[in-house]
Amino acid sequence: MTRGGGVPYHWLTEHKIAHRGLHDRSKGIVENSLSAARAAVCAGYAIECDVQASADGEVVVFHDETLERLTDATGRLDALNHFEIARLTLRGTREGVPTLRDFLATIGGNVPLFIEIKSRFDGDLALARSVAEIVAHYRGVAAIESFDPAPIAELRAHFGALGIAGAPLGVVAQASYEGEDWRFLSAAQREELAQFSHVERTRPDFLSWNVHDLPHEIPRRCREDLGIPVTTWTVRGAEQAKTALTFADQIVFEGFAP
Repeated sequence: MTRGGGVPYHWLTEHKIAHRGLHDRSKGIVENSLSAARAAVCAGYAIECDVQASADGEVVVFHDETLERLTDATGRLDALNHFEIARLTLRGTREGVPTLRDFLATIGGNVPLFIEIKSRFDGDLALARSVAEIVAHYRGVAAIESFDPAPIAELRAHFGALGIAGAPLGVVAQASYEGEDWRFLSAAQREELAQFSHVERTRPDFLSWNVHDLPHEIPRRCREDLGIPVTTWTVRGAEQAKTALTFADQIVFEGFAP
């Protein structure tokens, strides 16, 4: 393994990280909403969010590829342009799907933000470049991460020119990529991810690792051999958090107050 970008970002692990913001359906606060961002800021938590691109390239904060779970609409998010997405409401609320620009404005630099680039692993780097352009003009601290090595490698190769030299880049990972959720990957892609062999080109500043796959050699080597901080997702209880912090530096949590 090769050490990451080489810059120590101490804030990466200073705050517990609210997964998709501090959401709570019982209070009418939906994941990845502006309300979830505000709640996390008020509680002093860092925030993790997911971003995708609309059909016309607007960066929006939304996790799922399809609309059914989180809105009353159907179909793929990326089939809609940003005007059509702006007319959607998050299920059970009067809130819309936020753009990344609005999400950043709501946080206002008050807490750290971890932006996960959702990817189809198809080599399309447009979303990564759009995220970089937005983050370059943000005055708060924000990290960019993805399961897909390609966007992180692209940002690593051009971070200076893109204006994101101050933004740490990370990889979200786990032990195995077999099973239905990863059926779209080629055998070569699965092997690269499982072996973490992309590290020479991604050179991550941090790793975000699946809590169910701890302990594991990859996060151990990142922490102990390379000095790369490790966060772990998604922690859903106090006992799990206690165990996780034996093997990681910070937790990404939801469903409880750590």
